[in-house]
Amino acid sequence: MPSISLVVPVYKEEANIRPFLNRAEAVFSSMGKTYEIIFALDPSPDKTEEIILEEINRNENIKLMVFSRRFGQPAATMAGILGCTGETCVVIDVDLQDQPELIEQMYSKLAEGYEVVYAKRRSRKGETLLKRVISHIGYSLINRFSDVQIPRNTGDFRIMTRRVIEELRRLNESHGFLRGLVAYVGFKQAFIEYDRDERFAGKGNYNRLTGSLKIGLNGLISFSSRPLFMMSIAGFVLAGLSFLLGAWYVFQRIIGVDLTPGLSTTVLFISFFAGVQLLGLGLIGEYVGRIYDEVKRRPMYIIDKQVNFKEHN
Repeated sequence: MPSISLVVPVYKEEANIRPFLNRAEAVFSSMGKTYEIIFALDPSPDKTEEIILEEINRNENIKLMVFSRRFGQPAATMAGILGCTGETCVVIDVDLQDQPELIEQMYSKLAEGYEVVYAKRRSRKGETLLKRVISHIGYSLINRFSDVQIPRNTGDFRIMTRRVIEELRRLNESHGFLRGLVAYVGFKQAFIEYDRDERFAGKGNYNRLTGSLKIGLNGLISFSSRPLFMMSIAGFVLAGLSFLLGAWYVFQRIIGVDLTPGLSTTVLFISFFAGVQLLGLGLIGEYVGRIYDEVKRRPMYIIDKQVNFKEHN
C-alpha cells in the first residue's frame, strides 16, 4: 500500500502531462514517500493517452484508467478515488493551477489528527470576473440552503485518509459532487491557504461557465430540500397577495369606485404568476430528475481499460 495516491482527472491535456509529472515526482522524492499516480482519462481526441502510456513505461508508479466515453470530471475524480490503494489520497488537476508542491504541507497537516485537509484559495489567477462572481454567489446559496457547509474558495484539491475514502465508497451516489460529499462525511477537517496559478498550457475543458453552473446546482439540489420549502412559502405568500388584491377590488366596488378593466394589469399578473409556476415546476423537475437517476442505479462511470493496475496485469 503506497503512502499517497494522487488522483488526476484528465481530458485533452497532452501539453500538461509531462510538466505536471516532473513537479509531482519531485515532491514525492523530496518527501521520501511511496506513491501512485492515477490518471482518470475521459477518451481524448489528442495524444493525452499516448503520452501517459509512455510515462508509465518510464515510471511504474503511474497508472491509467480510461473510460468508455466521456463521463465528466466529477465521475472521473470519483473513479480515481475509489480505485486508489494508498493510505491517503490527493485529488488535483493536471493544469498546474493547483501546485503539487503543496502536497507535502497538506500531508504534514494530517499528522495533527485531521482526516481531510483541503486547499483554500486566497487569489485566482486567470479567472474572469464573471466566473468569480458566479462562484461567490454559488457558495453563498449552497451554504445558505444546504444541510452541509462547504468551505468557500475551495475546489477538489485536497488530501483524504483511507477512512474518508471508504466512507465515500459507502455513499454510492451518482452525482459525484466531491466537495459536498466530503463535507457530508464530516470528521476533523482543516485547510491551508494558497494563491492559485494560471493554467500551464491549453484551455480549460471542465471548468467552463456552464460546467460551474451545473456543479453549483448539483451542490444545492443534492444536499438540501429547502428550495422546495421556499417555493411552498412563495406560493403561499403570492396566493395571500392575490386574495388581498381581490378583496381590495371588491371593497372599491362597494364604495362606488368605477373600475375600468385594464388589459396591461391583467397581462402583468398572468405573466408573473405563470413565471412563478414555471419556476416551481422547474425546481421540482430538478429533484425528480435526480431521484430518477438514483432509482435507475446506473453506474457513475464505465471503465474501458486499466493500465498498470496489478489486479488487471
